[in-house]
Amino acid sequence: MRSMTLGLAAAVLMGALSAAAQAGDCKRIAAVGQMLTHDTAVLFSTNALKNTIASKGLVGQGPVKTTCEDEGATTTCRSSQMACTGGTPKSCLGAWLCF
Repeated sequence: MRSMTLGLAAAVLMGALSAAAQAGDCKRIAAVGQMLTHDTAVLFSTNALKNTIASKGLVGQGPVKTTCEDEGATTTCRSSQMACTGGTPKSCLGAWLCF
């Protein structure tokens, strides 16, 4: 019984260490889009975020969070997402065109 308890404790510890290591390889990535309309500003910020993550060789994790501010004639949107290592960096020309 004692060896089973020690084995279970070791498994829990290894799982915790593994989760901590994965969390250390992740960071929040953000991008900004500014356009005349709300919908196109959201489109620009989310596409810029997607391509920025791809260009760094990261993989997006969890939901994309987008906030927008109306600034008179334009709307500025900021999108962010957690991204972790594990992808292959892609060649990109700016935030819009990745190969």
